[in-house]
Amino acid sequence: MDIVGVVIIGRNEGSRLAACIRSIRAGAPPETPVVYVDSASTDDSVQIAHDNGADIVQLNPTIPFTAARARNAGAEFLLHRHPALNYLQFVDGDTEVHPRWILHALDYLNHHPHVAVVCGRRRERFPEASVYNLLVDMEWDTPIGIAEEFGGDSLIRAEAFRRVGGYRPEFIAGEEPDLAARLRLDGHSIGRLNHEMTLHNVAMTRFTQWWRRTLRSGHALAQLAHTHGRTPLLFYRRQWKSTLLWAVAVPLAILLLALIVTWWAIFLLPLAFAYLTARIVQHRIRRGDDRYSACAYGLFTALGKVPQCVGLARFYRSLWSKRPATIIEYKAAPNPATTPVGNT
Repeated sequence: MDIVGVVIIGRNEGSRLAACIRSIRAGAPPETPVVYVDSASTDDSVQIAHDNGADIVQLNPTIPFTAARARNAGAEFLLHRHPALNYLQFVDGDTEVHPRWILHALDYLNHHPHVAVVCGRRRERFPEASVYNLLVDMEWDTPIGIAEEFGGDSLIRAEAFRRVGGYRPEFIAGEEPDLAARLRLDGHSIGRLNHEMTLHNVAMTRFTQWWRRTLRSGHALAQLAHTHGRTPLLFYRRQWKSTLLWAVAVPLAILLLALIVTWWAIFLLPLAFAYLTARIVQHRIRRGDDRYSACAYGLFTALGKVPQCVGLARFYRSLWSKRPATIIEYKAAPNPATTPVGNT
């Protein structure tokens, strides 16, 4: 018999948490255990989770919060309380789970024993609210089939999760691709299903939010390439090289050309980034995006090489100084003294 436990992580989720738990109850068997892992909420999130029948794990606020730490705490609680669990479904507290997702995921895993974890289509609830919301929705629209990685919402075999040691709490971002890499090294596969999975409200309306989120992705990119960029996976090696090429090598080459030959060469820089943008736009149009969405994606992906490079630099600064990295937030925190978990 398939027994699924659900781990919800979050902080100050309020009514979104109630909607999340209700969505899980609507699509899972009545006996499905649900645990909410709270990262020092200052609102009534803990009470909301309790009122909706979820167990509660409250993280010690003296230890730095990360999504990886929160997910591990929830998994440990469920596996200790319910040792017969076969599967773990991870979701963020600001998402809603499609009522048929868990059943679709279980059916797929039962017919594909080599697959350890599956994810489906995660959608942004309000892609029309801002160009940044639209970009995130497009980012989540990944190819169907056997995949290299998965995101924060996923259904995973409990035994495989235990076998590789769960999430690494030292990853302040990119903890899901890291777990995916270790699962692949252990002989497992990852499935991306053609089914609706979750609705998420990323709530990005400002350029500064986009910048910090992209900087955060650069930090994750660097840590993943550092950890898994060698053979056999060569994980994130290409993205690492692309960021350094466009944010460092190309601008430096053009600057040198301008200093040595003619200052007119400086105009090659916008032309180079226009070329990169055009390539990305053509790729997105071939994938079926409309022209506006493809152009927005191309422009911000090209521009994003800069904050990504800043994120790379932050990772290597922490690595070489042997200081722990601090979490990079792009959502406004109600209480600046603490840091929320679960932004993806």
